[in-house]
Amino acid sequence: MTPLTITLTVDARSVSVAASSSVAAAIAVAGSVATRRSTSGQWRGPLCGMGVCQECRVDIDGRPHQLSCQTLCADGMRVRTAPQPPKVQP
Repeated sequence: MTPLTITLTVDARSVSVAASSSVAAAIAVAGSVATRRSTSGQWRGPLCGMGVCQECRVDIDGRPHQLSCQTLCADGMRVRTAPQPPKVQP
């Protein structure tokens, strides 16, 4: 039987999401609004949601430049965004 929720790590924070969630969704659940910095230092985050803009790139299990909007979460996955991304205020 497939689990309904899975747990992964986003920037050293444990996050539980629905098994069919994208990594971009898990990053949002973790409270982050950005995934990386541009070459000019500006914060970037998911924009198009379909892999065209490439703004949602993150490090997944040690592999850099993975598209978080196009990657499904896996139990135990380790996701790393840019250092100290801004947080969503509750």
